[in-house]
Amino acid sequence: MKKIFLFTFALSVIIAGCKQHSSESTENKSTEKSPIDSLSKQEITETRITPETLWKFGRISDAQLSPDGKTVIYNVTYYDIKKNKGFTDIFSVSTDGGEPKKLTDFGGHENNIRWSADGKNIYFLASESGSSQIWKMNADGSNQKQVSFIDGDLNGFELAPSGNNLFYIKDVKLEQTPQEKYSDLPNSNVMIITDLMYRHWNNWSDYSFSHIFLTKVENDKIEDGKDILENEHYDSPLSPYFDNAEISWSSDGKYIAYTCKKLSGKEYALSTNSDIYIYNIEKGITENITVGMLGYDKNPVFSNNGKYLAWQSMETPGYESDKDRLFIMNLETKEKKYLTENFDQNAVSYCWTNNDSEILFVSGTKATEQIYKIDVETSEIEQITQGAHDYTSVSESGDVIIGTKMSISMATEIFKIDKATGNETQLTFTNKHIYDKVQMGKVEERWVKTTDGKQMLTWLILPPNFDSTKKYPALLYCQGGPQSTVSQFFSYRWNFQIMAANDYVIIAPNRRGLPSFGQEWNAQISGDYGGQNMKDYISATDELKKEPFIDPNRLGAVGASYGGFSVFWLAGHHEKRFKAFISHCGMFNLESQYAATEEMFFVNHDLGGPYWEKNNAVAQKSYSNSPHKFVQNWDTPILIITGGYDFRIPYTESLQAFNAAKLVGVDAKLLFFPEETHFVVKPQNSILWQREFFGWLDKWLK
Repeated sequence: MKKIFLFTFALSVIIAGCKQHSSESTENKSTEKSPIDSLSKQEITETRITPETLWKFGRISDAQLSPDGKTVIYNVTYYDIKKNKGFTDIFSVSTDGGEPKKLTDFGGHENNIRWSADGKNIYFLASESGSSQIWKMNADGSNQKQVSFIDGDLNGFELAPSGNNLFYIKDVKLEQTPQEKYSDLPNSNVMIITDLMYRHWNNWSDYSFSHIFLTKVENDKIEDGKDILENEHYDSPLSPYFDNAEISWSSDGKYIAYTCKKLSGKEYALSTNSDIYIYNIEKGITENITVGMLGYDKNPVFSNNGKYLAWQSMETPGYESDKDRLFIMNLETKEKKYLTENFDQNAVSYCWTNNDSEILFVSGTKATEQIYKIDVETSEIEQITQGAHDYTSVSESGDVIIGTKMSISMATEIFKIDKATGNETQLTFTNKHIYDKVQMGKVEERWVKTTDGKQMLTWLILPPNFDSTKKYPALLYCQGGPQSTVSQFFSYRWNFQIMAANDYVIIAPNRRGLPSFGQEWNAQISGDYGGQNMKDYISATDELKKEPFIDPNRLGAVGASYGGFSVFWLAGHHEKRFKAFISHCGMFNLESQYAATEEMFFVNHDLGGPYWEKNNAVAQKSYSNSPHKFVQNWDTPILIITGGYDFRIPYTESLQAFNAAKLVGVDAKLLFFPEETHFVVKPQNSILWQREFFGWLDKWLK
């Protein structure tokens, strides 16, 4: 099964490998019960967030509004630290408010929850029978039964609005393994590679591709479907996220729009040119509607009346962090319209309003994520929500709008939003029992003048029970991405509140190269690694260390991915500002990073090209600023962390940095997690990570 990759929550579906045939829920449902009832009631004895506290949070995902707008179903995942695993159940709550109801108690994960067209039933994926299959239950959770019996694991599905069709997503093996080629050597263990791209983010190529299958829904039985990408060696949805949002149904159930990058090998690794394809079910014909649009095109959504298709598009080939533009197309005339042309922000997570006159979407502004609406005729845009928070999704049904919202001080919850006033009503309070006991640190907004005279928003997070007469050590937080906003996110890994709970003041700048401050600010970083964005970090540090409650002699810098690169770079240039560093999965040697990473379009755009192009001024500037060229200046203790399955920034970058630190006589420690990826997500590994993280900082800053 393709791994489902989620940045913020890192939830994965655990799938077994066998298949059982039975239509009776009592026969094919596992006897193991969900422990969520007890996990959700764990005693909270902490008054500040600890590593263990983070794993007591219920993690909300996949909120789905019923067709009549009266009920929301959603997943909540809880983790058992001793068992080192998570459990997910389905809940429902009225959009008028009230107590949520738990609808399932399966022993594993339920995911991909969807309403039937009439709102009477709920469909979802579960692995109770030994493989990931589609299940069905009444809206109140009763009469749970398996309805698909398809060979292998299903990765996702979507019901047609008409209710009688369904597509599901499944991996199809299309390439020969070495063991099949050399059948007399069944115990050989090798990968024979002749082209790019043979691994992506966390996984090696497995000779399979994610395909879309079309089938009927009849008499509570879903049979094998038709592969609409038969014999095509491409993924839909796209790797590495495999997100269902990249595929959608037309309202009449006659068309499927899907996202695909129909390239292979070196061409695939060098390009971001995904396209939107429309499959005509009656004729069996596929049409590419984004020919000539050479950046990412994805996430198609049909209007309710079936006349239009909306999708998000990036203009620049090879630039993965380009502006997310919102387009619509008249499916009769084939006329395309760039709706957000005069809007210097991204547009994501969108949906059509009931009458198709507007589209609701999420967009970042000044390091927050808000809900907007746009008139499809006039392109007039209005911001609906306000405040220090991040909305991550929005949907409308039955004249009700809901969204999922988080902040630095609150994990994701579900809210109802009044479109006219922007007023919000909180519907779920999943972690209220934690907030009642655990004190959060105050979050302040500061604006810092940069070296080129601009203003930069910087979040300042203060410890709980903050005492302005005390002197606190402070941490400069360096963001990854590199183009990922330091917004009001609540992370279960890089969590600002747990840093503050350990009596550190957090300085979190929205340096150059981050979205939500216009495209010029966002784009500046490309080709300028080690340039203005590093000056921005120094500006934020030097300005905020003047605060009387920050001890300028006890400063640390921490970061992951590009943030890890930033730490390595600062280690060679900081002029003794910092007393401790932590770099997680950072780029150390840009030449080896270029040659070992997988998405070549990323390093080509961000670094300017390969290191061997000696006449390429942008590329040579990038490589001249590589952190490994300044190790002779390293003089500060550094903790370096990496994962064995990180193919985005291969773990050898961290090994090089650790070896170099030891060779030049710097105090250094290396944490190598053989089974983790770019992110440490297993409960016990994560707790160990946090203990080592603060143990290192306390040693040198306290």
